[in-house]
Amino acid sequence: MMRTLLLGGTGDALKIARRLGPAHIYSLAGLGRVPDDLTCRVRVGGFGGIEGLAAFIETESIGLIVNATHPYAAQMSHHASTASALKNIECWALRRAPWQPQSEDDWREAIDFPDIIRTLAPYKYPLWTLGREPLAHLDEIPPAQHWTIRCLDSHPGNARATIIGARGPFSLESERMLFDTQQTDVLVSKNSGGAATEAKLAVARERGLPVVMLKRPNLPPVQREFFDTNSLQDALEAGSHSQSLSIKPLK
Repeated sequence: MMRTLLLGGTGDALKIARRLGPAHIYSLAGLGRVPDDLTCRVRVGGFGGIEGLAAFIETESIGLIVNATHPYAAQMSHHASTASALKNIECWALRRAPWQPQSEDDWREAIDFPDIIRTLAPYKYPLWTLGREPLAHLDEIPPAQHWTIRCLDSHPGNARATIIGARGPFSLESERMLFDTQQTDVLVSKNSGGAATEAKLAVARERGLPVVMLKRPNLPPVQREFFDTNSLQDALEAGSHSQSLSIKPLK
């Protein structure tokens, strides 16, 4: 039986994991909530680089890697592609389509964290939605700014930073309230795509606020790319018939 290793941590990955049988493994980095209601095996934590992942593939007799990590998880994507090649197995990837700016949007693309900081210089109340990365820079906040940082887990702030632990999806009304409460005058975002966190862009658009958008990383090639969970699930189901994979059929 060919075993599937699903690399996850996103809502899309969880949808796929809910269809995997006990022969397969769902791997999480461990930064968010760990589901306890799955039929498949759940593994939490890193692999120890490419060599560690390759060893895991061999030890667990993995026959297919499905990379459904976040679009910005460049290192894990590189490790998955390289380790699969080393072990001569296929690597498939779910590549969520990015958001596209509308005519009313004011997006400023940034290539890295220092570029974001430079772009934010004229503003006072940035709302950060990049995850945990800004937490390492709380002592570097300019005196004229107050940062609001939203990430998965709560974290102590300081006199110039408010940390909000929250997990999407976020409604349009709740995002409006957040912008009001924090006096947001600029939004910092990854171009994650999907509907769960898109409401913040709508609020910035309706208020005429700029969005500093972190550029997506370049991801390595894989044997098959999918742009929605249904297409990937269909492919897994087709594979279950030919390879005796225990994949629950679509309803």
